[in-house]
Amino acid sequence: MDFDFSDDQQQLRDAVRKWVDKGYVFERRRRIVAAGGFDRAAYGELADLGLTGLYVPEAQGGLGLGPVEGMVVMEALGGGMVLEPVAHALIAGAVLAGHAPAALRAEWLPGIASGQALVVLAHQTRQARYRLDRCATTATRTGDHWTVTGTQSVVAAGDRADALIVPALVGGQQALFLVKASSGHVNARGYVTQDGSRAAEVTLLNAPASLISTNGQAALEQAVDIGIAATCAEAVGVMDKTLAITVEYMNTRKQFGVAIASFQALRHRVADMKMQLELARSMSYYASLKLNAPAEERRRAMARAKVQLGQSMRFVGQQAVQLHGGIGVTDEYIVSHYFKKLTQLEMAFGDTLHHLGEVSARMEESAGVFA
Repeated sequence: MDFDFSDDQQQLRDAVRKWVDKGYVFERRRRIVAAGGFDRAAYGELADLGLTGLYVPEAQGGLGLGPVEGMVVMEALGGGMVLEPVAHALIAGAVLAGHAPAALRAEWLPGIASGQALVVLAHQTRQARYRLDRCATTATRTGDHWTVTGTQSVVAAGDRADALIVPALVGGQQALFLVKASSGHVNARGYVTQDGSRAAEVTLLNAPASLISTNGQAALEQAVDIGIAATCAEAVGVMDKTLAITVEYMNTRKQFGVAIASFQALRHRVADMKMQLELARSMSYYASLKLNAPAEERRRAMARAKVQLGQSMRFVGQQAVQLHGGIGVTDEYIVSHYFKKLTQLEMAFGDTLHHLGEVSARMEESAGVFA
């Protein structure tokens, strides 16, 4: 199999990396965190690069690209720990393009592509524990109009979003809805998360909604799987930069008159970090390439990828802090922020333990030594 990127994909990656290196420096990120963890101006710059419209069809003003391009973009953004929820723009573009009726697509997809409309997935509830088949939010139909009632937790930039994609029960079956944040029936309490990004607890009380799909379970699974693949790619970018910072520190930090990079035991630990990074990279490729596979195969692949990425993120982050010593956990030094980013990504769209259970539950009868 050919894993070389095309010229267009390489140019896309280079353009995003250039913006991260010059337009999203660490000091700017610090200012965004201090201001609340989300910056509309930065999100607009990402939209100007075409990133928010990556999965939006060209007919609606997007680029109409696929999972590999999404992976390339998210990996490049990971290197700069970009706070703005580009992964949710990918989710919204793909879900609306693939499941929403024509009128809803025409209303929202151009705005998502241009960056004028921030639409985020609001699927988590306190009772669900990452389970997508558990839903406490309900929807009610009156004539041709729908309303949604429930509470969604840890919604990315939920108090800054223009609309939310929300799963809700209709007669015991899960459907997927789009809820405008400005309806007057949406109450969002925003806060800054551990890695500096913004999230919110969102309460919907008879909020007017537009139906995306009556087959809400399938649409939600696709949405989350896009999020998992994006998270895996972003994590690879974060780990890649974390390793580079650690190696640079070891080449400059001296003990007993020599750089600590010359100590054999520490070199072995860096080699182990590199091994975990490459394992994660290969599974990120695997996840992205399986995004268009049949649902059962896709779900199984995402769980496998998230397990490996979770293990790699934990190992690389912890080793980076250990190899830096005390400075590795100070707020002033950048590696501590990469560590916090990896810690939060490990829990995004289901933590390692959850996905280990998913892998176990989806094992085929042929698995095992005695099969």
